[in-house]
Amino acid sequence: MADSPRETALKALAALLAGIPGATVRRNEPLAAKIPAGGLITLFDGSGGEPEMLLSPPAYIHSRRAEIEVVVQGATPEDRDGILDAILAAIGDRLAADPTLGGTVDLAMAEPPEFITEAIDGAAGLKGAKVLVVLEYTAGSPLG
Repeated sequence: MADSPRETALKALAALLAGIPGATVRRNEPLAAKIPAGGLITLFDGSGGEPEMLLSPPAYIHSRRAEIEVVVQGATPEDRDGILDAILAAIGDRLAADPTLGGTVDLAMAEPPEFITEAIDGAAGLKGAKVLVVLEYTAGSPLG
């Protein structure tokens, strides 16, 4: 059975993220106990609002807000800032180069990141960012 347009779009976004050098990419998994040196990127399916319906023939325009969580660990704040910035820049560059994710969506557009810093006693601190990526696509079903 073929994937839904929603699943196809999310797989295409995961593939785009998987091409970022050094980073480990996962989908819909909780935060790992150990953060890889190149950073950890987790894609969550996110949420979608009620699709807009077009008539004749019936079609549904979806706007899914997928969530990308990026977490890095480094000895100094400068290390963490540099690794996180490189990953976020790579995500932005890749989306700008292929805003349709290989034709799987009409448009994939990132929103500005929300940053999180976490100090850990006795270990290198964590820095993270949450980036929402709006995936606009059309499907033949409201479940699309």
